Formats: sequence, structure tokens, C-alpha cells
Amino acid sequence: MTLLHLDQVTAAYGATQALFGVSFELAQGEVMALMGRNGMGKSTTVKTVCRMLPARSGRIAFDGADLTRLPAHRAAQLGIGLVPEGRRVFPNLTVHENLIAAARPGHWDFARVSGLFPRLAERRDQGAATLSGGEQQMLAIGRALMTNPRLLILDEATEGLAPIVRQEIWSAIARLKAETGLAILLVDKSLAELRRVADRAVILQRGESVWSGAFSDLTDEVTTRLIGV
Repeated sequence: MTLLHLDQVTAAYGATQALFGVSFELAQGEVMALMGRNGMGKSTTVKTVCRMLPARSGRIAFDGADLTRLPAHRAAQLGIGLVPEGRRVFPNLTVHENLIAAARPGHWDFARVSGLFPRLAERRDQGAATLSGGEQQMLAIGRALMTNPRLLILDEATEGLAPIVRQEIWSAIARLKAETGLAILLVDKSLAELRRVADRAVILQRGESVWSGAFSDLTDEVTTRLIGV
């Protein structure tokens, strides 16, 4: 069943157009990689889906509901959880306070998030500003899960982290795929790690969807031509 559907979505920052026609579908329980070189519209697409940036044209649907004109808080209430680029935890709140700030009833609670990231339980009463970068990223993921979303969007969730922490986060993503029915949209540059978890991929170039399909069909020729790796 299709959960998220984008049809020829365009968007702009003021007079500067950033998306020129993004289209893809993400099914319930599916993991999709949103890929492309820097500046090709990946984060803009995420912002548009989450309603932090209005779409100029096209349609965005979530479980059949038209998101195109909804405010960001309504999109979140429908079940879209975002782990934004750069983590953006609440620095003046404790780990526990961060996690419950936007919590909604459901499967994910403090105990289950702590099971996924035990370090958060160890630092329950510690201020978020004092955490390492990797711990803050775990906190950002845990906070999104505590909203009990149906779609989890991770925008560069492992960027700039130490290799051992990156592996811990990728292991958590693999667990989410194996143990939950979450749909996951991943923006990341690591082909090797994406290959382990992603079912499908869509590649953006200059704000347009130029390739989509099963991740297993993503050839070296395509990645070299469209992503540069």
C-alpha cells in the first residue's frame, strides 16, 4: 500500500526555484533512499514533505490525504516523523525532557527508545547540550520515534559522526526495518550502508527525479553518472 506519494512537486525559496518536478512513491514498511549530489534538492524535498516549505505545484499525499496545503504540525499529527539534518535537539532540556517533548501515545516510549539506544537511558537526566554529537543524533532519532510516526524521515543522520557511532546508528536503522512496520525515507551518501537497508531508491538531479527503482538495480554506471561515486 502506497503511504507517501509525490507527483511533479515543485518548490522555491522566494524567487529561486529549487524543485522542478519531484515524483516518487513510498510504500508502508518500505525503506527508500533519496539520493543525489549536494544541492540537488534532497533536503528541500524533505522540507516540502514535512510542510516546512510550501509546494508551488504538484501534489503530496500521505495515506491518501492531500498534504499540499496542510501546515507542518498537521503533517506531523498524521504520522510523519523527522530527524532533521544537524540534529537540532533542545539544548536546555535533559535527554528525557527532549524525548517526551513531542511524544504521542503508541508503541514507542522511553523504555523502547532506550532499548534501541541504551546510552540514552544512561544519560536520562543529562542536559542535551552536554552530549556528544553521536549521542545527540541518537536523541534526535529517539525523539522522532516518540511521536509514534508511520513514516520516519532521516536527513543525513550519520553525517560528521565517528565511524563507530555511524555503525551504531545504521544498526538501529536495520533493526527498525526488521522489527517494525515503519516506512523510512533516508537521505545519506553512504552507498555501502544504504545497500544493506534500502529497498528502493530515487535520485534527484537539479530538483527533478531522474531515476527510481529497486536499490538492487542501481548500477555502477548510474551512480557514477548521477551521483558521482
